[in-house]
Amino acid sequence: MPNIGAVLREEIARLSRRENRSEIDKTRKATTQHRREIAQLKRQVVALERQLKLLVRKGIGATPSATEATAKSKSRFVAKGLRSQRTRLGLSAAEFGKLVGVSAQSVYNWEGEKARPRGDQLARLASLRGVGKREAAARLAHGEGSTPRAAKAAGKAAGKGKGKGKRAARKATSRKPRGKAVKTAKAAKAARAAAKS
Repeated sequence: MPNIGAVLREEIARLSRRENRSEIDKTRKATTQHRREIAQLKRQVVALERQLKLLVRKGIGATPSATEATAKSKSRFVAKGLRSQRTRLGLSAAEFGKLVGVSAQSVYNWEGEKARPRGDQLARLASLRGVGKREAAARLAHGEGSTPRAAKAAGKAAGKGKGKGKRAARKATSRKPRGKAVKTAKAAKAARAAAKS
């Protein structure tokens, strides 16, 4: 006959193990849930930090200067309006950028609402509102609205030409020939000199 004390001990141990298992399962489930919530909160924090950096980069978080504030108050910018204006004029982003004095990528960023034009660029955009297709084409042909850097380069090229016209300016800005091209260029130069004399 088994010992009653041993049987009682075994039964108590079995019941305590069952109780512990149920409590541990509840704790494991709660821990898993907490870990999921923590991971979700971390993702939200990362997303909010990205948005904050983007807003700071766009300048929304910064205080605008006085000139930008006056320019913004006079004219407003709408990306959809810029896109419709460009298509109305029948211009590519690069051509429209030349009129405004920016790159084609800047125009795409403005249209996609990834960036906003600065005060001086906003004023140039406002000046293009009443322009038609012919006038825009004429401005592009004359090189108006180009960036200051491009205008400076064009001025230097014209200065190097020493008043000999467009051909001399083009020649001054072109790259120097290399390799076989040097020999053919020298031969052509010698042939021209022989023909002149």
